[in-house]
Amino acid sequence: MDLAPAPTGWTFLTNHARVLVQIARDPGIRVRDIARHCLLTERAVMRIIADLEEAGYLTHTRAGRSNHYRVLPGTELRHPADAGPKVADLLAVLTAAPDGPAAAAKQGQRGRQEGQQGARA
Repeated sequence: MDLAPAPTGWTFLTNHARVLVQIARDPGIRVRDIARHCLLTERAVMRIIADLEEAGYLTHTRAGRSNHYRVLPGTELRHPADAGPKVADLLAVLTAAPDGPAAAAKQGQRGRQEGQQGARA
């Protein structure tokens, strides 16, 4: 996998959000695969998973040598400025485009174009 250089400065999503998105997409995902997708170390992913479990966003069960994760969708977002939406609302947006951001942008652009055409008719 060819990794793009890490962006400098700030990003829109935290590593915790990235890890949670990967787990929401595949509840049986391995820590190694989460680390690869999120460009983190396995140790960092394990710490983040522990944080998410401690905060009540996630649980896991052991199945042999594997973990199966369960996102708790009714959990509220942590920051007071984010009050109202639940973690399920955030994950619905972040997991909606399995083909990645480019596909989501194209889909959004198509929707805007269709809306403009409908307004002209």
